[in-house]
Amino acid sequence: MAAPMFSVNAHRYDPYRTFKFQVVIGGQTVAGLSKMGALKKTTEVVNWRAAGDPSMQRAIPGGSKVENVTLEMGLSHDPVFENWANAVNNVSEGDAGMSLVNFRRDVVINVMNLQGTPAMSYHLRRAWVTEFQALPEFDANNMNTIGIQSITMAYEGFVRDLAVVEPTES
Repeated sequence: MAAPMFSVNAHRYDPYRTFKFQVVIGGQTVAGLSKMGALKKTTEVVNWRAAGDPSMQRAIPGGSKVENVTLEMGLSHDPVFENWANAVNNVSEGDAGMSLVNFRRDVVINVMNLQGTPAMSYHLRRAWVTEFQALPEFDANNMNTIGIQSITMAYEGFVRDLAVVEPTES
């Protein structure tokens, strides 16, 4: 018999879905968020051979790195992405436009269950905007698309918040 996937909700067999999530930047929930890239960490493989055993190659872990994450939100009057991007590099103010105090922010990713309760949470440390797309490509011949604004963030690792535990579901 397989181990249960959910310890609190043993009746549950289905994993969490990817359309129920919440992103909090600097303590502010981002409204209208439609898509987020995957959190991914990769550890480099270092191959080596011992002098006394030249026929066997061994593998040990090297340095680890995290991949940048892109967030997309529907085009609106919410300036959260633009304000953060301008804290990193504000072209209208030159080099003095960089806010050394505000350009790095903590980001929280909450995975929600179908009832909208946080089921797990990850914290991205010291994130900052590497790319900001203010406006999407426009097409007057397509009335069925939504304008998307996006940022890409670099960050210095992520950790799971173990204080966020599996909620009881009815």
